[in-house]
Amino acid sequence: MHDSTRRSFLQAMGLGAAALGLGQTARGEEKVIQGFEKAETDTEASKHWRPVSDRKLRVGIAGYGVCRFGLAFGFQNHPNVTIAAVTDLDAGNRAELAKACQCEETYASCEEMIKDDSLEAIFVATDAPSHGRLAIAALKAGKHVASAVPAVFGSLEDADKLFEAVKTTGRKYMMFETSYFHAELHDMREMYRAGDLGELVYAEGEYYHYMDTPIPSYRGWRVGLPPQYYPTHSNAYFVGVTGGSFTEVSCMGMPSIVEHLRPENNGYKNPFGTEIALFRTDKGGMARMAVSWDTPGDSGERGRIRAQKGSYYGKFQSGHGAQPDRPMISRPPLPPGVEAGGHGGSHGYLMSEFVDAILADRTPLVDVAQSLNMTVSGIVAHQSAMKDGELLKIPQYKL
Repeated sequence: MHDSTRRSFLQAMGLGAAALGLGQTARGEEKVIQGFEKAETDTEASKHWRPVSDRKLRVGIAGYGVCRFGLAFGFQNHPNVTIAAVTDLDAGNRAELAKACQCEETYASCEEMIKDDSLEAIFVATDAPSHGRLAIAALKAGKHVASAVPAVFGSLEDADKLFEAVKTTGRKYMMFETSYFHAELHDMREMYRAGDLGELVYAEGEYYHYMDTPIPSYRGWRVGLPPQYYPTHSNAYFVGVTGGSFTEVSCMGMPSIVEHLRPENNGYKNPFGTEIALFRTDKGGMARMAVSWDTPGDSGERGRIRAQKGSYYGKFQSGHGAQPDRPMISRPPLPPGVEAGGHGGSHGYLMSEFVDAILADRTPLVDVAQSLNMTVSGIVAHQSAMKDGELLKIPQYKL
């Protein structure tokens, strides 16, 4: 793929995980969900792929609602995966998911599916408030867990319970944070690991998604959603580069003019449609992470970094200026039949990483500590915003 195409933040970068809904165009045809536009898959992506094992994982998929999220990451196409069971609370969605996966075993709920001892792994693609609870239950039932974002929803107690469940069960857990495999962030991470950047002095992450009308959601969980309850697409532009965490935060918001984002109109009593967090990082640097629902205009998930040895704003720049001829860093190979998918071409890479981690018995890239460090920092950031920007300490998770 041409470098300028590959690195464009505006192409297929998308608007974030299961927070998006279906719409209709003026002519009435179905519109592709923002963020789920399929990025171009490198025709050479599977050329150098080698299987970690010849065995097949029996995977159960939970969730096929507004975003049809259960199928979005391509588990059904991985040569080392058998979709052995599916579930959705809606019977019609459940039947549709089963047909799409060519799977005969269905369950009326994820709780029931988790009891299936033949399953080795579960993909939790349900409503955000249930992610933590279902992941914990599946881990305790001996399953490996992949989860849509965020890892937990507004609860520091659930975060501690999830961390403990991963540690005590020894099962693999991975949150499918799409920014991790944006081409730019992947470059940043590989350069950081190689020592090309030094420590990050300053990082920025942004998740902009205008939602003047509440998007359909199970039990209305998206109505009035505090922006920093959904922080991982932006926070990944530090945590996903360094593997580190945020230690304290001062966050501010401005009361929104959008109806469902007024405190009297939502169950969260949330007054903010935009929350801007200034974090101190565990590396001693700073990060500004923005999440916004109520500002029309430019949208997407993106970020940039300034480090001791250079900066990355779409391309690496050192003290000697731009480095346009620096060799491109390739993302990992994909299994045959697996597409890069949506959200900046990240879906297939996340799924393949999770499967490989199980088969190779290693820690997955987006492990439970990084998942919680991205998620919990947002929960505390919202608390800070509700206290007019008070500086608050953030719980730390380390494996």
